Amino acid sequence: MSARPFRLAALAAAVMVAATACSGSGAGDGKSEVTMWMYPVIKDEAKSKRYWAETEAAFEKAHPDVDLSIQLQTFDKRDAQISAALAAGSGPDLVLITPDQAATYHKLRGLLPVDEAVTEDRALFDPETLEAATFDGELYGVPVFQNIYTTAYNTKIFADAGLELPKTWDDVLKAAPVLAKKGIAVMDYAGSTEQTLNLSFYPLLWQAGGTVFTEDGKDIAFDSPEGVSALRFLVDLKKQGGLPAEAATDGPAVEGAPIAKGEVAMRAVTFLPEVKQMRAALGERNVALGLPLKGKVQATYGNPGLLALTSINKDENREAAYKVLSYLGSARSQESLNAEAANFPTRTDAKAPGSGPDFRTLGATLRYTNPGEPSPAARQVMASLAPYIQAALGGDLSAEEALKKAAEEARAVLARS
Repeated sequence: MSARPFRLAALAAAVMVAATACSGSGAGDGKSEVTMWMYPVIKDEAKSKRYWAETEAAFEKAHPDVDLSIQLQTFDKRDAQISAALAAGSGPDLVLITPDQAATYHKLRGLLPVDEAVTEDRALFDPETLEAATFDGELYGVPVFQNIYTTAYNTKIFADAGLELPKTWDDVLKAAPVLAKKGIAVMDYAGSTEQTLNLSFYPLLWQAGGTVFTEDGKDIAFDSPEGVSALRFLVDLKKQGGLPAEAATDGPAVEGAPIAKGEVAMRAVTFLPEVKQMRAALGERNVALGLPLKGKVQATYGNPGLLALTSINKDENREAAYKVLSYLGSARSQESLNAEAANFPTRTDAKAPGSGPDFRTLGATLRYTNPGEPSPAARQVMASLAPYIQAALGGDLSAEEALKKAAEEARAVLARS
C-alpha cells in the first residue's frame, strides 16, 4: 500500500470493490447470510477452489440456518481491497488478515471483537497466537493456522563446493565468494516492493537484534546500528556476487526463478509449499530445511492467520458469523486446512499436518518466530522503507543513507497515523 494517509487510500480505492460483495442482512428464506473473503492459503488454485467449496457445503450442512459464501481473493493489493470495503461499508463479514493488518483495521474501527466465538475453546489456543490478535484487552481475530518460515538449502550445491550448510551470517558471507566463482549466488532475496518486508528484510533486521518500531510503537527503530548491520549484510553479499543480479526487484516466485534453476544455493525465508516447488525442480534429495539463520540472534517470521469480523457485519448476522468463526477455528477444521496448506495449527488439541524431518525442523523453528510488529502504520512504513532497500542494493545509497532517508519518511507516516 502507498504511504499516503490510510483513510484517503481507502476512500480512493472504494469504488473498485464496493460492488464486488455485500454483507448479508438476512436471506429471504429466514437464513442468516455470512460472506467471507479468503486468500491463497492453499497455493494450488484448483485445490484451493475445491477445498473451500467443500468447506462451505460442510458448514451449511452442519448449520442449515446460515448461508455462507466463501469468496476467494488474491494477495495482490489486499490492503487496498480490504480498506476500500471498510470505507464503503460493503464487503465481507469475515476476512483473513495478519496481526499487523489487524492492528491497522482495529485502529480505524474496522473490526469487531470475536471473544464470544472462542469462549468455550479459548484455553485450547496457543496463547501467543491469541496475544497477536488482542488489542485493548479484546480479541480481534480467531487464529486458524500458523505460518512458519525458515531456511531452505540446495544441499547439492554446497556439497559439490565442499562447503558446510551455512547457519550464520558469517557462514553465508564466507560461502559467497566461493560459490560466486562458480556463477552461483549463495542466497536469494525478494526485493520487489510488492513483497512484504516480513518475508524479506525484517527477518534479517530481527536477526541483527533490531526492530522496526520502538517498544512503545511511537517511533521508528529500523535506522539503528542493528538495522544498518542488516542492510550492510545484504549489500556486502550483493557486492560479492552472493545475491542474484536482480535481487533488488525480484519477487518471491520459485518456478522459473534462479533458486529453481540451481543458480542460487539457499533461500533464507521460505515455507513448505515453496520447498515442495524447489524439490520438484531440483530433485527431492537436493533440498533440505534448516533453522533460521543467526546474526546476533536467531529469528524468523511466523504469524497466525486471523479470521477477523469486520464492522460491515450486521447485528442480525452476528451470531451466524460467530458460528463460522467457531467452526473454522475448531481443531478438526484446522487439521483439515493445514493438511492442504502445510501450515501448523494454533490449537494444542490439533495435530501438525505431517511428520518427518521437515516438520521436526518447522516445529523447532516455532521458538524463533516473530509474528511481525503490529502497528496501525505497519504497511505504510513498509512502503516507505522498501524503495530505499532497493536503492542500497542498487548501489545508489549506502546502508546508512538509505535507512536514514527511509526513517524520515516513515516518521512522517507515523505522525499522520
